[in-house]
Amino acid sequence: MSERLQPGDVAPAFTLPDADGTEVSLSDHKGRKVIVYFYPAALTPGCTKQACDFTDNLELLAGAGYDVIGISPDSPEKLAKFRDKESLRITLLADPDKKVTEAYGAYGEKKNYGKTYLGVIRSTIVVDEEGKVERALYNVRATGHVAKIIKDLGI
Repeated sequence: MSERLQPGDVAPAFTLPDADGTEVSLSDHKGRKVIVYFYPAALTPGCTKQACDFTDNLELLAGAGYDVIGISPDSPEKLAKFRDKESLRITLLADPDKKVTEAYGAYGEKKNYGKTYLGVIRSTIVVDEEGKVERALYNVRATGHVAKIIKDLGI
């Protein structure tokens, strides 16, 4: 079980491939706020809803100085299919070995239909311009989460 991040923590640095295989680092976004969200799997109903919500609100978020990065254990090829099928405009990164997901505290025990297993915990971390954690939200819902973030951030 990985340690959950708290506001004020330094966000763990990362470099991961995007849907096209291009390396993207958190440091590429220095000077801007970044919403880093972790989701279990591309092309599933809840994850699709959440990614579409972020895409639908991307202009609003970008206008307020936020970049959006979605991270899942999927391969870049699967992320490319997901992006193309759903016309997503957010940055999707592949973390197949879950090292970044674990570093952000977004991997651990989950319960589903009475069974306990290890998996990606749907989480959203807001990182400020200096690379520090501004907000750390764990076990978030796929539906309605983006609207809640926008409200909480006062956008």
